[in-house]
Amino acid sequence: MESLKTGLYQTFVLDNNYQYFVRGVGVTLLVTVFALILGLILGVIVAIIRSAHDQQPEKKKGIILRILNGICKVYLTVIRGTPTLVQLLIMWFVIWASARATDGNMIRCAILSFGINSGAYVAEIVRSGIMSIDKGQMEAGRSLGLNYATTMRFIIIPQAFKNILPALGNELITLLKETSVVTVIGLKDLTKGAMIIQSKTYQAFVPFFAIAAIYLVMVLVLSWILGRLERRLRQSDLR
Repeated sequence: MESLKTGLYQTFVLDNNYQYFVRGVGVTLLVTVFALILGLILGVIVAIIRSAHDQQPEKKKGIILRILNGICKVYLTVIRGTPTLVQLLIMWFVIWASARATDGNMIRCAILSFGINSGAYVAEIVRSGIMSIDKGQMEAGRSLGLNYATTMRFIIIPQAFKNILPALGNELITLLKETSVVTVIGLKDLTKGAMIIQSKTYQAFVPFFAIAAIYLVMVLVLSWILGRLERRLRQSDLR
């Protein structure tokens, strides 16, 4: 018990070490939120291109659509077929090789890397949602004089969103936990903060169990929010 009290004191009180956790949570959430936004944008674009290619008759597929679909397939294959850590290392040490090692540059690099990675998985989630919508919905929209983009925006995507919300929630939770690997490029996130405290106090038990508890709390909060949102959507369907 005495050793546990000492570990708690050294981890949180000594030299205001708790600030490493506070700043780490901020960095973790910042990278997660902006990476998710980038991933959603990329994912929706790729999903629309892929679903448009799959839904069009073979004879009506133009050369531009075929090229865009080919690019999307290569993107999905490469990103989903390589580890997230390797992608982050390539992004920082190869693509951002000339950038100074500042917190700002590392955060932007992490957001870009995780956003591109998340976009590949979001794309397949969104595409499955689009393909689950009855084809008659698209035909009804087009018969009302709406073009393809407008029909997708106002008719197909809103319906697909309800179907894919649980899968998108899982992707958000996965992304939150995967950001812990940004420590390899030196970014001071939650995991890096615990490692710094461990190196200062030579205490490993309390710092690492502390960040495990913090990640668990954040995941539980996100799960609760997503659960509330799902229930709201189900209630709107019953009205």
